[in-house]
Amino acid sequence: MQRIRIFRYLDDLNCFVVSDEYQRIADQLGLTEWSPVVWIGRLFTLDNDYGEHWFDNWHLREPLEAEATRRGLTEGDLLIIDPERFQNGKDGPCHTPEFRKRFWSDVLRSLDLSFDLLADEARAFNQERLRFMPDEYISDLEARIATLRAEL
Repeated sequence: MQRIRIFRYLDDLNCFVVSDEYQRIADQLGLTEWSPVVWIGRLFTLDNDYGEHWFDNWHLREPLEAEATRRGLTEGDLLIIDPERFQNGKDGPCHTPEFRKRFWSDVLRSLDLSFDLLADEARAFNQERLRFMPDEYISDLEARIATLRAEL
């Protein structure tokens, strides 16, 4: 089963960007909302819409903007873990912000998802499109999945 690396870590900036391979797949399968990792964030945060905002931390990106531009990236490409987004103050937190950041950095550095999982999420999301945004429905999604599967 083909596994897809979701993130690429930029050591010197202490942040992530979406891997080129995953970006290409997410775009082809319609997994990109305002970011191709929105749906993953929802699953990481109790499977609700709070998770779509897991990288809403523009105040942490602004100091890195010049370096991002130098690398051909935009400030919006930088995905920075804000440890405060990974605790809600209810019955905790149980760990320090520094430890939470290290933990989630390790998790995201090693995050590989199967192509089958990505395809199943794309199918489910496409059905939602059909119901709520029919003009954005991807009618050839199965053909796209087959093409990508053959390429991988």
